[in-house]
Amino acid sequence: MRIVITGATGNVGTALLAALEPGHDVVGLARRLPDTTAEPYRRAGWRAVDVGVRGADRELTELFDGADAVVHLAWAISPVRGDPPMWRTNDHGTRHVLAATAAAGVPHLVVASSVAAYGPSPRWEKVAETRPCTGIAASAYSRGKAALETLLDRFEERHPEVGLARIRPCAILHRRAAGEFARWLLGPVLPAGVVGGRRLPVPLWTDLRAQIVHTSDVAEAIRLILGARFTGPVNLAAPEVLDADALAGVLGGVRVPVPKPFVQVAARATWLTGALPLHPGWLELADRAALADTTLAETALGWQPSYDAVSALADLVAGLRAGEGAASPPLAPPRRDGVLSRLRSLTRVGPSHQSQS
Repeated sequence: MRIVITGATGNVGTALLAALEPGHDVVGLARRLPDTTAEPYRRAGWRAVDVGVRGADRELTELFDGADAVVHLAWAISPVRGDPPMWRTNDHGTRHVLAATAAAGVPHLVVASSVAAYGPSPRWEKVAETRPCTGIAASAYSRGKAALETLLDRFEERHPEVGLARIRPCAILHRRAAGEFARWLLGPVLPAGVVGGRRLPVPLWTDLRAQIVHTSDVAEAIRLILGARFTGPVNLAAPEVLDADALAGVLGGVRVPVPKPFVQVAARATWLTGALPLHPGWLELADRAALADTTLAETALGWQPSYDAVSALADLVAGLRAGEGAASPPLAPPRRDGVLSRLRSLTRVGPSHQSQS
């Protein structure tokens, strides 16, 4: 097949390039190009495209012409202040991809949505793909994915000739994404190498729960979707649900029980000062995100995750401790700044990343 992938340098895009069988004609699109001599990026042809800019739909239509499938993975998750605004990449970019897909007559479109699109659900109950995608008000990421689902609903109504699949994964982790997660979650106060230390205190509230899926398992699901021409939404998650103690056991080993409001206040203070990039909106999403039932993926696609939740989280932690990454700008390894460099960075007052409220 001829497959065009937007956001092909990111966490899932990189894994998808590695997962696709030889013989496909793959075109990778990204705002910032990778080292095209390195694996797995050498397996694709490349074009530098910013999907969110005005007129991108015309350029995308030319690039999509003759494609058997488009996989839309481009999404600004937690951009720094100097990057294009989230709404430009996520809303405008998706509209351009959808318009170009229809104009080029692409028969199959796969779009990365998220379990974050679902509205608040019973705390320990797993939900199927029929759950309404109303989002969580306090999370910009959740609201963005809910808005994406609305765009896809409208596109499906207007263009029934395009087979549309939407994946709804939970948190997607991989050791190769360590640098990306370090830049999203950590900062000058907390070096990546301390994560996973046996004596690291991890402040978490008691009723926190989380699902995780390994990036390679998400890439395998997309490979199966492309091969089967699957259409419709599908949840993706490892089967286990991790509680606060299980999360702390992998992240550091010592859970410090704290009320959620206390963690949110602390997160807001460190985000506002620029000490940490983690916005409290992410904590609200972690607390209220729905748990995904993956029966459809298992029965319709034959999908079976190769990593359980603990193994997937441990893989990311190992990558953080080892300073791993990939040869693309989004997945560049975490920086190994010295103490003086970290102290100097603390003098830059103000949030380092765009708001998630």
